[in-house]
Amino acid sequence: MQEVSVIQLKSLMDEQPSLHLIDVREPDERAAFNIGGTFLPLGKIMSFELDTIESMKDEPVYVYCRSGKRSLQACMMLEQAGFTDVHNVTGGILAWQSEIEK
Repeated sequence: MQEVSVIQLKSLMDEQPSLHLIDVREPDERAAFNIGGTFLPLGKIMSFELDTIESMKDEPVYVYCRSGKRSLQACMMLEQAGFTDVHNVTGGILAWQSEIEK
């Protein structure tokens, strides 16, 4: 697993609009603020309900949550499930809102 800052992620998103983002927050958090990506709450990842992202297994995936802690857990679980290029977005949406959405 690698870590990526929100600044780095924003740059990657600008260069590659089809970037694989995975949002592991809860529905109410996603409704309040959303930067896109596949919605897959941490609970589903913990129970290995990964059908919706199985096609991303050998591609770079960028996982985010509110602050970076749940996404770190999700990244570890995805690696256990065989995902080969997993990136944790450090600081999560809180960092995005303070550094990107100024």
